[in-house]
Order: sequence, then C-alpha cells, then structure tokens
Amino acid sequence: MKFQDYYEVLGVPREASDKDIKKAYRKLALKWHPDQHGGDADGGADAESRFKSISEAYEVLSDAEKRARYDRFGEHWEHGQEFRPGSSGAQGSGFGGARRGSQGGPQGSQGPSMSREEFEAAFGSGGGFSDFFQSMFGDQVRRDFAGQAGGHARYRHRGADVRAELHLPIGEALQGGKRSFTVPTRQSCPTCGGVGFLQEHVCPSCGGVGVVHREREIDLRIPSELRDGMTLRLKGLGEPGAEGGEAGDLHLVLKLQDDEGYRLVAGKLEAVVPIAPWEAVSGAKVDVRTAKGVVTITVPPNSRGGTKLRLRGQGLANKDKGTDEMMAVLEIALPTELSDRQRELLTELAQLRTATPEQRVNGGARVQGETA
Repeated sequence: MKFQDYYEVLGVPREASDKDIKKAYRKLALKWHPDQHGGDADGGADAESRFKSISEAYEVLSDAEKRARYDRFGEHWEHGQEFRPGSSGAQGSGFGGARRGSQGGPQGSQGPSMSREEFEAAFGSGGGFSDFFQSMFGDQVRRDFAGQAGGHARYRHRGADVRAELHLPIGEALQGGKRSFTVPTRQSCPTCGGVGFLQEHVCPSCGGVGVVHREREIDLRIPSELRDGMTLRLKGLGEPGAEGGEAGDLHLVLKLQDDEGYRLVAGKLEAVVPIAPWEAVSGAKVDVRTAKGVVTITVPPNSRGGTKLRLRGQGLANKDKGTDEMMAVLEIALPTELSDRQRELLTELAQLRTATPEQRVNGGARVQGETA
C-alpha cells in the first residue's frame, strides 16, 4: 500500500498548529463535500473520495496521540512509496517499508494493527478509511470507538430511508411489466446516523461523508406513466427498523438511457423507425411501440430518411401530469433477409440510376474536386 502524506492532503506544514489544521480541514471539507458535486455522477464519486481522504487526514492530525505516532513513522517515508505492515514478530514497531537515506527505524511497539477483516467486522465493509490508516491506527480506532459502532440512536426505531438510481434503456422501460433489479443505493451511515462524526472523531464507517453505499435487489413494476428522472417511493424497502420499529423507504430515481431504437431529445421521446426502400417509395403501415402502447403509423409515399412523424399524446409523462408528444424518425434500411427476386430488383435499380456520383453528393449539387 502507498504511504499517505496527511500534511500534504490538508495543505499544511508539519509544524502546523491544531488551529491551522482545523481551519484547513473546514475549508477543504466545504469545497469537496459530495453534496456540492451531486449533479455529476463521476464528479460526485471523485469528490467523495477526496472528502474521505481529507477526513482521514484530519482524524489523524487532530488527535494528539495519532499525530505523534504518525510523525514518528512518517519521517521515514516519502509520499507514494510502498508502506508494508510487518509481522507481529518484526523488530521495533512492526512496520517496514522503503526508508529514506540511512536513518534507522522508529523505536517502540504501538500494539497490534487491525486487519481489514477486523475493521470491516466492526465498522462495515467499504469503510471510510484507507488500508494505510487501518494498518497503522486500527488498534487505536478499536479503542476510540469501543461500544459506539452498534448503531446510532437516531435509527434505533424506524429504519433509515435509502436513495438509489435505476438506469433503464428506453426500449426496455417502454415494455413495462414487473422485473427484478439490483441497484446501488446511497443511505445514511448506520454508525453515525448521517452526521459523519462520533463525538470528536471522524466516523470510520463512512469517512465523514455521512452516507454509505450498498447494493440492493428489488422487484419493481415499471409505471405506465413513465418520465425520465421520476422518483418512486417504495415503502418499507429501506433499512429495517430496530426494536420492532418500521422499515425505512427506498427512494428510487428512474434514469432513462438512449438505446438503438429510442432516444431523448430535449426531454422528448423519439423512436427510430426502420423502413425498407420500397416502403419509403410506396408508403406503408408500420407498428411502433410508444409510451402508451403499440400504435400503427402511416408512412407517406416518397418519404425520405430522417423524416419525422409527430405522434400526439404518445410520449412520456410530463411534470404537469400530462403526456408529451413523440416523434417517429424514419430510417431507410434493408431488411435483414432478402429474397433472390428482391436482390435482383435492387441490382436492376442500381443499374438504372441516372444521377452521376457528383450529383448525388450534397443533395445534387455538383462539387469540383482536386486530384491529390
């Protein structure tokens, strides 16, 4: 694992006072709290990682005992170097790794470190602190939080609500019905109750963020009145209650994603409708699945690829409790299977073409090219 330079993370010198450390932490925590970056999924994940690093650094440098221990070990490593916990029988502190120059190792044993398994058993998997922190300070964390990791009083009765997003391809969503999904959830940390701190310490379960991530399997009936970004409240599917209390709710946000057959344009639904060349010339009746069911549309004769046909009242639900219109966009394409006669006629058609290659470019405008 890599050595973590907590002073560099907070942007303070090694001789920084407690006041300077607290000031730096507050400034960085305000800047990188995930709530400030919630609009962008990637940005939110990066912000949460940065926030956890900042909180971890503060947990060490704001605690006199942890800081003294870190300073004794830290002077022998540079940022980014490999840091390897030694075996319990190793000489000195039990920590080994790349050292700078000819300096000797730190003296004195600090007690057994806490393994990842022990840490996760006490504070939950996917904890807020890094492997480096767990290896160096796990024993102290166990002591600091003894008796505090069993659940926050705020959630000893009713279970916590859980938030999640379900990303669905539009074509799959339009089919409706009931299906099972596994969704990543974001819920209040059960250790600190979403506060981020336990007394004066950063919560080791969430790293000070106040939320933890879990996966949950749900059975969902896709609503007929479908809208991108709509939130479904699934009662009782949140965290279970304690001491006979009711379970919390799951707040599920539906996110519709473009696929081969459908797309959202300015929030409005468009269906890509493939038609054969002869259907474009002669006209045809074509079935299209809309947000309201399957409808039959009429393709006008002599239609061109890209032609849009407006389908009123067949789109997605809107915030005004109405229904938007939908567009069917014609796309000229050959069927996947052609008979010998169809191939023969298409070949004959190609031989009968009258336009030159130059006339077929840019809608018939002649373009004078240059020889390279």
